[in-house]
Amino acid sequence: MNSITRSGSLSIILVAFSLHFILGFSDESAGSKDATKTEPHAGRSTSTVVIVVLILLVLFSLFSFVLFKLWRKKKREEQYARLLKLFEEDDELELELGLRD
Repeated sequence: MNSITRSGSLSIILVAFSLHFILGFSDESAGSKDATKTEPHAGRSTSTVVIVVLILLVLFSLFSFVLFKLWRKKKREEQYARLLKLFEEDDELELELGLRD
């Protein structure tokens, strides 16, 4: 349950962060509407930058997700190895304690 809330919080933070940058790229100030007209290519370059940033964010999040899954798998294998080591039979210890004939 805790990991669900953490991932939800992380996704909200990432969305807010990306929206902050998207709004920062917009070129709509009060004086620019009346003063000059923008070139039609300027909108394309801004949208291209926004698309590239969004693609990079998606790729970064996928890369982070894969690394997290690999890390979790490694931790699980280490814990399983510790568990096996804990319960493996130790013949010398059993002989010392007189548990085995």
